[in-house]
Amino acid sequence: MFDKIRNWRIRRTVARHPIAEPLWRDALQRCAAARRLGASDQATLRVLATLFLESKSLEPTQGLQLDDADRVLLAAHACLPILKLGLDWYDGWHSVIVYPDAFVPRRPKIDAAGVVHETHTVMAGEAWGRGPVILSWAEVLTGGNKPGHNVVVHEMAHKLDMLNGDANGFPPLHRRMDRRVWSRVFSSAWDRLKEEQANGAELPIDPYALESPAEFFAVASEQFFEAPANLRQHLPDVYRQLELFYRQHPF
Repeated sequence: MFDKIRNWRIRRTVARHPIAEPLWRDALQRCAAARRLGASDQATLRVLATLFLESKSLEPTQGLQLDDADRVLLAAHACLPILKLGLDWYDGWHSVIVYPDAFVPRRPKIDAAGVVHETHTVMAGEAWGRGPVILSWAEVLTGGNKPGHNVVVHEMAHKLDMLNGDANGFPPLHRRMDRRVWSRVFSSAWDRLKEEQANGAELPIDPYALESPAEFFAVASEQFFEAPANLRQHLPDVYRQLELFYRQHPF
């Protein structure tokens, strides 16, 4: 009965608040990862984007204006990771705060001597555990110009990672996935890339991935959707684990 009610509500939402065809075509034109999907998956992504826009509050700041096309584009990016998982994976939070450009959150940080400092780190995106996703709109628009980069996917990957606690590169795996294999694959890839970095080699993915296991998972997720051929070539075992987790085959 619950599934019937849920499906009815989904159909009603999609019927009452459809994404207009010109807006959807524009989103596909501006989102390469969505454009590569087959027609059936694009239709599913359109439904998810519709539900995302109805369930999440998109909140531009500092005078930024987002028109309908911008909002549909953001929703399309955001729903790529859950194409085969469902919107339930984004439960527990409701806001997407969008800055015009990179932003600088100010937070207290205590050093080893116990002295409190205020951090001033420039950021393009951020995700809080039960709180909002924060994005730089400039980065959303230019991400496709940088191979393998997608700030929206990156932050949504953090959200998925935090479903079972702090972001640590270990999201809740599906029943038939092996936690030991996941750990071994990501740890091995991490160690190899660290060694290559120490030797001055150019890494096949953004070096920011080596900041922490959480960032490794998020950066690898960006690659999975934006540059899948590169990820499969250079980190095939990581690619395979992400295939199993996202239940998608983007390449």
